[in-house]
Amino acid sequence: MIRMVSLLLGAALLCSHSAFARRVVSGQKVCFADVKHPCYKMAYFHELSSRVSFQEARLACETEGGVLLSLENEAEQKLIESMLQNLTKPGTGISDGDFWIGLLRSGDGQTSGACPDLYQWSDGSSSQFRNWYTDEPSCGSEKCVVMYHQPTANPGLGGPYLYQWNDDRCNMKHNYICKYEPEIQPTDPVEKPFLTNQPGDTHENVVVTEAGIIPNLIYVIIPTIPLLLLILVAFGTCCFQMLHKR
Repeated sequence: MIRMVSLLLGAALLCSHSAFARRVVSGQKVCFADVKHPCYKMAYFHELSSRVSFQEARLACETEGGVLLSLENEAEQKLIESMLQNLTKPGTGISDGDFWIGLLRSGDGQTSGACPDLYQWSDGSSSQFRNWYTDEPSCGSEKCVVMYHQPTANPGLGGPYLYQWNDDRCNMKHNYICKYEPEIQPTDPVEKPFLTNQPGDTHENVVVTEAGIIPNLIYVIIPTIPLLLLILVAFGTCCFQMLHKR
């Protein structure tokens, strides 16, 4: 009986570890070994109903001590693209879904000539880097900005949409990307935490901070409680029957 209980406990722990490993890939804060670089988090939602507005995304990042993503230059843009490629590699189940970034327009901007100059970063960054799609921004009622993430979409007149920027209505529902100050002491330093999507790649080179681990432990522990209770009941019943026979 004790051997059977041990096997059942081992199976429960194995299932818990597998569930935890899957969650590390999506929605976790990821940092570099070089503390000069920011940390990032890709918040992707499979369910369309779970996606959020611009203000909800901004608040979610700020609640965790971060900001909605600002991009300083082309190098940082390429880094984010590489992270998204890693996140959406085959087998992850992650597909189409744009991401809010922290760029929004101040004022009405109804005049097309003045409109592009009215966009500012919500975290106060003075970066002038932009990666608009060919005919963007379209202005009008669209004041907030997303990074296109439609891998299955056919190229438009301006070429592929993927990773380029588009202004959208701020109440639309999308995924989002947060940006954080560098971690002072990374948990497990690596020199190249993000790789392009290549066959055989793994996510073992991603550094995950405690801020992302603690919530996921709840998802791991709670599903195992009924199984543990069942094991305890079976063990108690067995002990009772053995004592009763004596």
